[in-house]
Amino acid sequence: MIEYINATDFTHCQRLFHGRGHAYENLAHVNVDWFAPVVLITLYQAVDAPWLLAQAHALQALIPSCRSVQVQHRYQKFAPTEVLLGEVITHTIVTEGELCYHIEFGKAQNSGLFLDMANGRSWVKENAQNKQVLNLFAYTCAFSVAAIAGGASKVVNIDLSKASLSKGRENHQLNKLSKKQGKQIIFEGVDIFKSNSRIKKYGQYDLLICDPPSFQKGSVNIERDYAKILRKIPQWMNSGAKLMLCLNSPDLDEQFLKSEVARECPECVFERGITNPEVFKEAHQGKGLKVLIFNYQPQR
Repeated sequence: MIEYINATDFTHCQRLFHGRGHAYENLAHVNVDWFAPVVLITLYQAVDAPWLLAQAHALQALIPSCRSVQVQHRYQKFAPTEVLLGEVITHTIVTEGELCYHIEFGKAQNSGLFLDMANGRSWVKENAQNKQVLNLFAYTCAFSVAAIAGGASKVVNIDLSKASLSKGRENHQLNKLSKKQGKQIIFEGVDIFKSNSRIKKYGQYDLLICDPPSFQKGSVNIERDYAKILRKIPQWMNSGAKLMLCLNSPDLDEQFLKSEVARECPECVFERGITNPEVFKEAHQGKGLKVLIFNYQPQR
């Protein structure tokens, strides 16, 4: 039976168990998330049905407000989701800090919010005051929500998926940010690698958020493509701009990203890394999410 250490506060969405970090023997195929009132078990390989049902009952007992335990089979085609216990719930609204986000179950591989990026969203909120922000690979625009809530003057959200950006608009509306006085929130459903003029149209920017997928067939191979983004920084960013550069690939470490930056845009000075939430334990350093902060200081 999985032990859920320090799982006592269920006010906010959170990961309850992170097996994918290989820090727990024989459980690398299991993650468990809390999106109130739903517990979502994500499996990356098949498990015995009695074991899975026992986990579901234990989680239901652990969380009094749980109304549904669901499982997503990521090892199967289209990553189907099924209800193990409780109600059929396909949509919920969760909180993280003072902000809210739409979550969906069963419609796509990802639910709408990446929980390992919670500290990154907090950093953006704390550093966005009066900034013009460029949010690349915006997905459902959680970073944009955090930036506008933190006082950003403008956020430009770029993503190839117009459906994801539509969810992003809903997230801003949910937090009553879509019509915030004096703020501009822009959504552009374009290919980042083919739309430089569209990106430049709204600049220059004071804060860059770049959280790319590791690989998307036909559109992104980040080992090859991160360099293309970094080369554009002098065209996009104001002097002194902050850059939050993220890397999700378990096969590429922090040094890969630092080396790419040093080669493609050496005017970017490394400042610090942002740690992941404590629950995201990794047996091997560098395998999990990497979030690095740089400062753009062009030579005069």
